[in-house]
Amino acid sequence: MSLTDILSPSDIAAALRDCQAPDSFSPKKFFQISGMSKKSSSQLKEIFRILDNDQSGFIEEDELKYFLQRFECGARVLTTSETKTFLAAADHDGDGKIGAEGIDYFNYK
Repeated sequence: MSLTDILSPSDIAAALRDCQAPDSFSPKKFFQISGMSKKSSSQLKEIFRILDNDQSGFIEEDELKYFLQRFECGARVLTTSETKTFLAAADHDGDGKIGAEGIDYFNYK
């Protein structure tokens, strides 16, 4: 399964266009534009699984900086500031990674 099986390619493209400039990425806005904020819990779990590049059950900071590239291979890398802000928003237990419990933070409804 790929992200385009869950999200519209045109919505993904619009979300990526919105955050092309460094330090312009907002998780909440990205999730709204891409359509992630409208997905069910099971769909969000599948998106999480796809984004978990090493299939460890967690999205670590090193994986998170390549978040946009998981949607489109030519997309930019998140800046250090964007990565840390994103991680802080979804890492509710403070272990430095986003686990299954962080899925709710991906839902920004």
